[in-house]
Amino acid sequence: MQAEDVKQVIESQLAASQVMTAGEGCNFEITVISEQFTGLSPVKKQQLVYACLNKQIASGDIHAVTIKTYTPEQWAALN
Repeated sequence: MQAEDVKQVIESQLAASQVMTAGEGCNFEITVISEQFTGLSPVKKQQLVYACLNKQIASGDIHAVTIKTYTPEQWAALN
């Protein structure tokens, strides 16, 4: 699985304003910026992203992921 494939899976299932992925094979780093994260705890944000990838994780296409999640406001404050 390629990083672009992971990005497309997340974008198709999560109303994200921006998804960035890095990695290849079965190990990926994922950053998701979405209004949908507003008011959610960090754990709830990650659960939303993991839910998008359940099929790929269960099949072994994805083995390890590092997920960073931000609201647009949080992302703007970092950049």
